[in-house]
Amino acid sequence: MLNHEALIDLYRKLREEKVLSVYIDGRASEFSERGLWKKRLEHGVADARRRMQETTPEDEKDLEKALELIQKELGQYDQFLPDRGWVGFATADTLHYAEAVRVPMPDLVCWEPGVRVAPYVRALKQDRPVITVLSDRRRARIFRYAQGELSEPMNIIAEDVSGDLSDINTSKRASSYSGIRGQTGTDAAQKVLAVEADRLRKHLADTVAEEAGDGGFVVLGGTSEWATALRDQLPRGLASRTLQEAGAHLEMSTAEVRKVSEDAASRLTQSAQERLLEEVVNQAHSGGKGALGTEEVERALRESRVETLLLTRGFIRANPDYADHLVGAAFQQHADVEELSFDGAQRLDREGDGVAARLRFRAPAMDGAAPL
Repeated sequence: MLNHEALIDLYRKLREEKVLSVYIDGRASEFSERGLWKKRLEHGVADARRRMQETTPEDEKDLEKALELIQKELGQYDQFLPDRGWVGFATADTLHYAEAVRVPMPDLVCWEPGVRVAPYVRALKQDRPVITVLSDRRRARIFRYAQGELSEPMNIIAEDVSGDLSDINTSKRASSYSGIRGQTGTDAAQKVLAVEADRLRKHLADTVAEEAGDGGFVVLGGTSEWATALRDQLPRGLASRTLQEAGAHLEMSTAEVRKVSEDAASRLTQSAQERLLEEVVNQAHSGGKGALGTEEVERALRESRVETLLLTRGFIRANPDYADHLVGAAFQQHADVEELSFDGAQRLDREGDGVAARLRFRAPAMDGAAPL
């Protein structure tokens, strides 16, 4: 799957070339729906032909060549597509990208200069890793979920992290005498276990922070007391991206971990989007680093001030060409793009007509700049 940077690179690379962009909704819940995606693709191609203006024989031949590349790739699928969506980008001589994706896609076929990128934005969320940690004071299992794939667990044992604890001057086995005045063997053993647990917790916190990076999510499960202690150990910047899942236990199967990771990703994404929108709205109303509505966002894009472009799914669906234009302008300045859903989308539709942006810096004085 394309990540944010790869999508930007592809967009910039093909901006001046005629590209066949194909999006297919791969969802099919009934046997009677087998092969329907092929008919929808045929309709999409027919629509793309009707939209062609001032065509030349050479342009029509290039479309046919690009379509052959797409159809050849799709030829490996018979009745059903392998996932909830499928995306392909081809020019007359090259298939630049073709892959099933984990999120539903609209049925759309475009033959035009540059890649049609706006529908793909929703798939970028799949690139954000979810680190799920199931642990207690003795051991931990760490999973990484990204792009629809769940990694094999990383297993960490407290003793492996603690190393040599000979400085405690006692063995881990409880006894009547510890060799330390005023301290029983049981007390010393408990001290060893406490030291092991503390080192494990610090090691886990460092590992999770590294795996999650700047934008990943964290799910904590296992014993509730330990999960709470581990959450307190995480860097401050991870707190808003962390979810403590009461039902997640240490012995969960990989299928159960996948389900927990997917559900948590959805909830954490919603929460992150709502916080981002709240920040943008407040900044926009106070004259700060925020823009609401198409007019203000267009101005910010002209002036290369956009850090993150926000669009709702409803806006993209209602204004496909214009939405793609805005996304392309954002990609030209290496801005992030977020497609909002859930409550955040409803609020942005009300307050900004489905469009907003977090800005790198405030707007300069109006200077009569040309339209975007």
